[in-house]
Amino acid sequence: MALTQPQSGDTTQSGGPARPGGTPAVPRGNLATTACMETLQVAYLHAVAAAAGCSLSQPFPDNGIDWQVSHGSPAHTVDDEVTVKIQLKATQQIAAAPAGPHFSFTLDNAHLRKLARAQVAVPKILVVMLLPRQVDQWLQARPDALELRHCCYWVNLAGHPVTGQRRTNVRVPVAKVFDDRALCEIMARVGAGGSP
Repeated sequence: MALTQPQSGDTTQSGGPARPGGTPAVPRGNLATTACMETLQVAYLHAVAAAAGCSLSQPFPDNGIDWQVSHGSPAHTVDDEVTVKIQLKATQQIAAAPAGPHFSFTLDNAHLRKLARAQVAVPKILVVMLLPRQVDQWLQARPDALELRHCCYWVNLAGHPVTGQRRTNVRVPVAKVFDDRALCEIMARVGAGGSP
C-alpha cells in the first residue's frame, strides 16, 4: 500500500490547531503520518465492506495487492461468491472534491502492471483515498455520525498502458466514489461475468 507523503516532509503527527468549536488540540502519538494514513484507509475499506455485506481477507505474504473482498449472493451467475482484489493508495496532495471529471494519481510502473492485466481470474481495482493535510481534520465524531475525511475513489485499470519510465499517471474518475453501493454494484457486475 503506497502513500503520498506530505509536501512539508514532516512524517510525524502534530496536535494542529484547535478543532471546530474551540476544542483545544491534544498531543498525538509520534507514529509516522504515512502509517496513520494507511490505518485510516484500511478503516474506510472495512466500513464500506461491512455496509456492503462483504468479507475481507489480506494476502499473506503481500504480493502487491492489499486486500481481497468477497461478496456472496444467489443473484451471482458465475459463482455463489465472487472476489475482487483491491490495491489501496492514499494521498494528502489532492484537495477534496477535485475540480473536473477526474484527478491524476501517479503509480509505480510495477504496481500499474499488476493492475493493468486484462486477462485475470480475479478482477482488480485501485482505490485512492484523499486525506486532509491536517491530521486533526481526518476524523470527527458526533452523536449522529462518525465522519472520515475525505473520500475514496475507485478505478478499473485493466488494459491501461505504462507510459512513464518508472511511474505513470493514471486518471481516477471523480464520479466513482468508493462506498457500499458502489462496491455492491462492482460485485454484481463481476457476479454476472463482467468487469468491475
